[in-house]
Amino acid sequence: MLSRLLSTAILAIGLVIGGASGSLAAGHGKKIAFALDWKFEGPSAAYFAAIDNGHFKAEGLEVEISAGKGSLDAIPKVATGKFPIGFADINSLIKFLDKNPGAPVTAVMMVYDKPPFAVVGRASQGVSKPKDLEGRVLGAPPPDGAWAQFPAFASANGIDVSKVKVQPVGFPTREPMLKEGKVDAITGFSFSSYLNLVRLGVPENDIKVLLMADYGLALYGNAIIVNTNFAKSNSSKVTGFLRAVANGWKDVIANPKKGAAMVAKRNPAADVALEARRLKLSIDANVVTDYTKVNGMGNIDAARMAKAMKQLAQNYKFSNKPDMSKIFDASYLPKDGSLKLK
Repeated sequence: MLSRLLSTAILAIGLVIGGASGSLAAGHGKKIAFALDWKFEGPSAAYFAAIDNGHFKAEGLEVEISAGKGSLDAIPKVATGKFPIGFADINSLIKFLDKNPGAPVTAVMMVYDKPPFAVVGRASQGVSKPKDLEGRVLGAPPPDGAWAQFPAFASANGIDVSKVKVQPVGFPTREPMLKEGKVDAITGFSFSSYLNLVRLGVPENDIKVLLMADYGLALYGNAIIVNTNFAKSNSSKVTGFLRAVANGWKDVIANPKKGAAMVAKRNPAADVALEARRLKLSIDANVVTDYTKVNGMGNIDAARMAKAMKQLAQNYKFSNKPDMSKIFDASYLPKDGSLKLK
């Protein structure tokens, strides 16, 4: 299912592998187009802070941020060069590059050191631990990054997937269906699904978030990705962009409420208090981790990534031997200490 969705996305926007340089006008001019994975919510505050607090300007950059439609959304956009820089799930990127060897896209900065992939259930509907999914209905949006990792999660936790009824759902209907009891659990990002359910009136003590990273997965999460044709010609811009993003994250880590207000400037429907809480959840669970506290944000641990690749291979048949030099390139990360969180 995932590979078909990726193929559809590629065809829809006319991807020509290795020949996307003609679409990079958005990055070669004054303004850089940045593709998010999802709509403007709390965790996107860091990028708006980089604008509002002058971090992009300090790097000589003007950045325009566009919302996305899911974890896979930014990958083909960046691979075509329609957007020179984006934000996407690195596991989906790994599979994309396996299906499209030579595609001009790579990850350059890890943001979610601990991925927010989760299964979210309700205790009142009998889902409090992974094995509880057997015999129940799991609602999953097909393009969802968490759903893409469900086979590995099931394998790590001994779940008999033949006993789980999977029901495709849309992103807007996912949490309402769980609230109404039409499904027993859903896949999603932990911070988004949890607070969406709270907003719908589901009692917090009834919501059970099964963060996949706490149940055996060594996977990384979302990263900044770049079109490699653009990056080769604009290495200083890419490094400046990453430095500005790191500074934006430090701003919102220090003041999540102010960060949420920046989101609300772009999304009038946003509830500042709710988005501040969503942002704080993502900071505490995904961005500020034991690893990033010591090493700063942005890079990856080679041994952990090797384990993550083996977990992906348990449930995904690679057509080609994965080449980490094509998947993640740390050479664009700033080396001036700006990645340190304190």
